[in-house]
Amino acid sequence: FGIHALLIVTLTMSPAIAAAQIDNGATREDVYPPLWDLAPENLLDFLVKDKKIVINAWNYQERLGMYKNLLNSSAKYFTAFGSQNFGNILWGLPLQHGWQFRTGRLADPSSVTSCGYEDGDLLCISVRSWWSCMNYYLAVIPFLGAVEAGLFGQLQYEIEILPPEERRADFCYSVADCRSRIPKLMDKWKAYFEVNNFLYFFFIFSGTPVTFSSFKLDDALCLMWRAHVASIAYALPKFQDSLKYLSDPEADFGEDWANAVDFIAATHFSTDLQTTNQFQTFLPQRMLIEGDVLPSISDFSPEQNRVLLSLRALHKANQFTGGLLLKLWQKAMSTEAGRKMGRKLIEDLASS
Repeated sequence: FGIHALLIVTLTMSPAIAAAQIDNGATREDVYPPLWDLAPENLLDFLVKDKKIVINAWNYQERLGMYKNLLNSSAKYFTAFGSQNFGNILWGLPLQHGWQFRTGRLADPSSVTSCGYEDGDLLCISVRSWWSCMNYYLAVIPFLGAVEAGLFGQLQYEIEILPPEERRADFCYSVADCRSRIPKLMDKWKAYFEVNNFLYFFFIFSGTPVTFSSFKLDDALCLMWRAHVASIAYALPKFQDSLKYLSDPEADFGEDWANAVDFIAATHFSTDLQTTNQFQTFLPQRMLIEGDVLPSISDFSPEQNRVLLSLRALHKANQFTGGLLLKLWQKAMSTEAGRKMGRKLIEDLASS
């Protein structure tokens, strides 16, 4: 394979997502995750008890609050990349979480409890949800990694995450707990926040303006995506048994999506606010059910059907080659020129 040929082959099977620009008429509800304005924006907005900040990560609004604190505290690194913190590459995490909430993917899929349902506790995040358990490792772990890295400064209180009612051994609940259980994963998220902090203060104290060239976005994206895929790789086998609660089409989609993230990550794809919103437009607006057959799901748009079919094809192709397709793609993306070409082809495909 030549690099260009490989890019074409892989992208032919990857998501054909149309870019829907955020126009000036878009409402806050269109742009931000649901209930964003109501989420805690300061660490002291969470419950403070026995000299600890106590966070219920099984409540949508509180988990969203962890993201909001991450976005607010890291805003200073991204001032050169747009106003209102829109250029912050952490936006991909809360926007994905918001999509999961909006589409019912955080509710109890076994329907044994009313967790996550309108006639029960709508803000409840179910520990039986595959999506919510996977997301824990893309919410709590980045948050605690940031705490350890000093993103929030010197805290006067320790932070404690409340455990779920089931599967308590599958999660960790404080910096020390997570550090002892998953040190390598904590290292990756801590590295992302530490390097940004170092670069920021280096350029502040040296008197050099923080610009596109001095704060290298590609380096930040590399570390962020490295931590992101490590979180998924760690959580995927741990919560394999949770897929049993989902319909076969939804379980397939979940695994297809997790597989696609590896390909997207290799391009150092930017997960700022606008770009993430553009590329989430054609993700399914509800959970898939038995009887949903691609590419002919009647209440999905042609683009949504095509996205799901492409994700399925990419996953099958990668499985068929024993992961070789991903390795070849990563090799092609190992240079800045290759990654630029990869992102350009995704954008061209998306806007076609």
